[in-house]
Amino acid sequence: MKKTILLLLAVCLSFAAFSQTNTPKADSSYSCPMHPDVKGTATTKCNKCGMALTPTKTYVCPMHADVTSTDKKAKCTKCGMSLTEVKVKKN
Repeated sequence: MKKTILLLLAVCLSFAAFSQTNTPKADSSYSCPMHPDVKGTATTKCNKCGMALTPTKTYVCPMHADVTSTDKKAKCTKCGMSLTEVKVKKN
């Protein structure tokens, strides 16, 4: 009985640990207008020119949250669907 409970607990924990979330990472959703390779947050300044970073449009697959692009016309590499724009939440 003890082994069954431990096995059931291990299965439940593995589902919780490996479940996929559909929330894309938005920690670098800002970039420098002059240097697009410089990314950061809203309070970050460009380390090359000192300009404030501006919001970057990011597109994500509705089915595969790990597939992202900054190209509006990009397609998902896994399913071929058009990517949709990620809305950045303002605090």
